[in-house]
Amino acid sequence: MKTTGNTIFISGGSAGIGLAFAKKLSAAGNKIIINGRNEERLQKALQELDNAVAMQGDLSVADERIRIANELTANHPELNIVINNAGAAFMNDLGDANNNVTEKAYQEINTNYISVIDFTSRVLPQLLRQKDAAVVNISSIAVFRGNKYLPTYSASKAALHSYTQGLRDTFAENEQLNVYEVYPPLVNTEFSAGIGGANGIPPSEVADELFQALANNQFEVPVGETKRIHALLEPLTEQAAH
Repeated sequence: MKTTGNTIFISGGSAGIGLAFAKKLSAAGNKIIINGRNEERLQKALQELDNAVAMQGDLSVADERIRIANELTANHPELNIVINNAGAAFMNDLGDANNNVTEKAYQEINTNYISVIDFTSRVLPQLLRQKDAAVVNISSIAVFRGNKYLPTYSASKAALHSYTQGLRDTFAENEQLNVYEVYPPLVNTEFSAGIGGANGIPPSEVADELFQALANNQFEVPVGETKRIHALLEPLTEQAAH
């Protein structure tokens, strides 16, 4: 699809991978709408962007999702790309009886999965009115294998992965709407600082990969070390019934 002249909504767009997306896409001549919970951080991010506006709100809250979707319809009818990037992640020790495993898992599944489904369903009618549109879901290398440090986060991203495949299949015959999935490995952001993020790749690398994928209509977007895993598994998963 085209990589310039779009109107793009990016959740979690005030920092980390989301801000890297905003910078890359803004520089390419797109109008950017960044979303986040913290107004101060949003305003700071805007200083680094051209042709961008902020839309404060917490998409993990149902009333906020509804409000933001309505504002997009009313104020940005030309919206044609939605990047579902906002996420939640917790170190979650399943063997610790004093750890609030369920509450952490609930927050992750709500933010990383349920909220994405609901918000996407609310903006889909607007996207389907455009000649060239896309939904971009940011999943993770963790969809391929959970671990003892982030077991419930991995599960929430695996759920998002399955949903994304289903959404892509649903609109497979609609040439105007494309569904992308980005699989970052560990990325050096504030979000991942508690799990060794300093050892990760720069967020700009994820943004560069998405930009190329949009230009090439490459709907599966593995990044960094995820490419090796994806190359092994994709031929097998494509053999499964869609």
